[in-house]
Amino acid sequence: MMTKIAQLEALLYVAGDNGIESTNLCELLQIGKPALRELTKSLQEKLQKNPDSGLQIQRLNDSYKLTTRPEVSKTIENFFQKDLTKSLSQSALEILSIIAYKQPITRIEIDEIRGVNSSGALQTLIWRGLVRINGKKEAPGHPNLYVTTDYFLQYFGYQSLADLPLIEDFEDDSVNAEGEIDLFAAKGQADKNIAKTQKGES
Repeated sequence: MMTKIAQLEALLYVAGDNGIESTNLCELLQIGKPALRELTKSLQEKLQKNPDSGLQIQRLNDSYKLTTRPEVSKTIENFFQKDLTKSLSQSALEILSIIAYKQPITRIEIDEIRGVNSSGALQTLIWRGLVRINGKKEAPGHPNLYVTTDYFLQYFGYQSLADLPLIEDFEDDSVNAEGEIDLFAAKGQADKNIAKTQKGES
């Protein structure tokens, strides 16, 4: 049977950037707050002592979350800088399409639609300036609400959100082998659009 420390680590991992409030953690782990403080302290010590771990526990107000350690900040920074020169992954496009059509939306709601954790790809979209946080939802935990940016419109060659193709108008070539709809197939030339824009400005 998994230990409480392992369960805590797993919960914080799936919670992603939103973290989990201590009250919810106590309920999920079936422990009291004093025991939770000891548990988080033990997990933090375990992560700090492990030279093969790049994670740490961070407490913000009354919530706990897993974050990367300061020692790996340069590597993380290099990753996102390098990612700026690459096309978006399929998972990132999937998340972006959900936000575009469902905004404002929380990460948990995105996860429920996709069936998998979206933290990593969502953070990439934020770093690339395609998505931003726009307030918090009036719900337990007050999770962040995500919306697309003006740069999103530029990236895909739209003038406004009204230009997004209607879902019912998608043709057969907008559906991939897995039966998933590419919501941006109508444009599909994101990086070429940017290149044209930049060339016109130079």
